[in-house]
Amino acid sequence: MSELISQRELRNDSGRIMRALDEGHSFVLTRHSVPVGELRPLRRLRLVDSRLVSEVFRGAPAVDADRFKRDLDAYADQEMEPRG
Repeated sequence: MSELISQRELRNDSGRIMRALDEGHSFVLTRHSVPVGELRPLRRLRLVDSRLVSEVFRGAPAVDADRFKRDLDAYADQEMEPRG
């Protein structure tokens, strides 16, 4: 859900709004209580600690690289020709 913010809030509280955008929050900008635009993050950068990733995948089965490549070749079009 987007947070409603006024033009004045955008001007006076831009630091908080920018931090919230960095965290993935969206805003609807209003002028005289009428929505006039939307602020939303373009991308969400998330860094995950490598130890956490290692722990999450600790019990995962090993990947057979050759079988993975064969599966890709069987199901994914590998041609370089442009599509229509």
